[in-house]
Amino acid sequence: MLYNFIFANIKERFKLIVAVYLMLIKDGKILMLRRFNTGYEDGNYSFPAGHVEEGESFKQTAIREAKEEIGVDVKEEDISLAHVMHRVPLGRISVFMKAEKWEGEIRNLEPEKCDDLSWFDLDVLPKNTIPYIRKAVEGLKGGKVYSEDK
Repeated sequence: MLYNFIFANIKERFKLIVAVYLMLIKDGKILMLRRFNTGYEDGNYSFPAGHVEEGESFKQTAIREAKEEIGVDVKEEDISLAHVMHRVPLGRISVFMKAEKWEGEIRNLEPEKCDDLSWFDLDVLPKNTIPYIRKAVEGLKGGKVYSEDK
């Protein structure tokens, strides 16, 4: 009874939204997609990404999104943490995973949301890269695992 009383009187906690981004890296280049017709950052470059679903790990999210968006299979053991960003004003956590190995041919499986898939040199990202994405790449290059976007 006391247990029910205590938890019934606790106000609801603040909840963060978590998204996972997959950085595919090959020969010093990184795969980026240009957002299209989504209503958010359209015309700008990002990575394959998606929200974490209930019961899903960050690696599982990256694997699912790689398959859904670009048609490749990535194994859990080939994925590692690249960067974590707390996007403070939006109440979001952006987790950037990286992989240098995958199976299958990269192709755009969501042409209604993406109008370009291209490889870019890690040191020469397109000018229309979303700012927090650029910051995550800088973190990756500098070995900085955590940042905040305020």
